[in-house]
Amino acid sequence: MEKRIAVLPGDGIGKEVTNGAVAVLNAIGERFNHQFHFSYGKIGGNAVDTDGTPLPDETIKLCKESDAVLLGAVGGPKWDRIEVKLRPEQGLLKIRKELELYANLRPTNYYRSLADSSPLRKEIIEGIDILMVRELTGGIYFGTPRERTQRDGEDGALDTLYYSRREIERVVRTAFELASTRNKKVTSVDKANVLESSRLWREVAEEIAKEFPEVKLEHMLVDNAAMQIIKNPKQFDVVVTENMFGDILSDEASVLTGSLGMQPSASISESGPYLYEPIHGSAPDIEGQNLANPIGAILSAAMMIRVSFGLTKEADAIEAAVNHVLDCGYRTADIAGAGTDVKKVSTTEMIEEIKAAILDTEALLKIQNCYS
Repeated sequence: MEKRIAVLPGDGIGKEVTNGAVAVLNAIGERFNHQFHFSYGKIGGNAVDTDGTPLPDETIKLCKESDAVLLGAVGGPKWDRIEVKLRPEQGLLKIRKELELYANLRPTNYYRSLADSSPLRKEIIEGIDILMVRELTGGIYFGTPRERTQRDGEDGALDTLYYSRREIERVVRTAFELASTRNKKVTSVDKANVLESSRLWREVAEEIAKEFPEVKLEHMLVDNAAMQIIKNPKQFDVVVTENMFGDILSDEASVLTGSLGMQPSASISESGPYLYEPIHGSAPDIEGQNLANPIGAILSAAMMIRVSFGLTKEADAIEAAVNHVLDCGYRTADIAGAGTDVKKVSTTEMIEEIKAAILDTEALLKIQNCYS
């Protein structure tokens, strides 16, 4: 198989973690006889510095001509005071619009070897398997008008939260389709006791649920959902919610596994290439220090080859290799903890350990049998 992958390293540790994902994909190509062709584009602060825009036209063209997109991270304090339309985050929002990426899928899974890295007790998190489905192109992040204004002679600000029925329908239907292949439960998170947009969201969710009688639908207010994710995370299967709520709740859920650095994601569209990225930020405080955790980016690459390319056994191999390396005690700084058997490693060392597990044919078969 030959596939074209656009790589957008972005800012901060983005280059370091995407280097890891590319290295692991090359190992998969070698092990399973595939060819992945990587082309690089600019996004975020580095694009502002060189091109005067957070998303150059060349990057958009590159992404649209590729089979999938791998993104690192954008942003940093260096660009905090520049004009809003030039902020690195605007590049991220724009690429979502350009590729029509309407839903972001964020899995949260239990890693037995990282149980001590979580702030929650093992019995609370053991066995969790949550899939967050976050609407990605609507809501308050994209609504207009948005402006600084005055009211009664006092400075103020206005942001608009808007959703169309179609935007809600497509993301909720995606959640139900995914739940029908899992544990057949959808939790729709809203704020219907206050927000009109949430009342529409709830109405649409009820309508879509009729198409999937085998899937149970429950509604949950966002403040309760934030509490329940910590109190009883095992009650959740697929969680679907609007853009801002999903942004916040999926970051909260990442704490269950011990670190944002472990979390992958996939952003899907109705027609064009999908985009894959770890959910962590650019972490400029550790940029260039070889300290970043590359696993979120590597697992995003596993999602890519499974979802976009249909390479199930290859994706399983990456995930099994990650589990094996963690079980062997290898840890980057964010998940090192205080265990006596921990082998603290750098970003590049973690990448090499995962690659080695994939390329050792005999060992990989044993590893996959353990985690199948």
